[in-house]
Amino acid sequence: MSATAHPQFALRPFLLEDTPLLAEIFRASVEELTADDYNESQQKAWVSSADDEEVFARRLEGQLTLIATMNGSPVGFASLANNEAIDLLYVHPAAAGHGAGAMLVDALEKLAGARGAKRLIADVSDTAQDFFKKRGFAATQRNTVQLGGEWLANTTMEKKLPTKGAAA
Repeated sequence: MSATAHPQFALRPFLLEDTPLLAEIFRASVEELTADDYNESQQKAWVSSADDEEVFARRLEGQLTLIATMNGSPVGFASLANNEAIDLLYVHPAAAGHGAGAMLVDALEKLAGARGAKRLIADVSDTAQDFFKKRGFAATQRNTVQLGGEWLANTTMEKKLPTKGAAA
């Protein structure tokens, strides 16, 4: 028997059969991690965007979606839209704060840069702003969006990426 002090995460691409589990990670993340910033009605409206798993799967399939795994099991996921926008980034509450989210963002940043993107943008929940700030993102705009009859606030954040050929 062995124990590790730090979990070992790995990355893999999204597979269609991952959809139900990723929808559950999405729901758990919103419900358990955002209560300080969003009320119950806002959270219910937010998680309802994964109620139609077929639509949720199409969204994940239509983007570059990566899954963070621990011991082979998905614990988080992130998606890149249009080579420069982090559309989704969710980590299961049991794995939050252990590096899965950072690994996902780092991977999307490298892939975006390799595809010629000059920046990476994300519409970030109030809960996730500090996470993104620690990774070099800066707030550019405050937003209010309507989901399921509820208004939710978020902030567009941006990180300039190094241009190809620039010293790292």
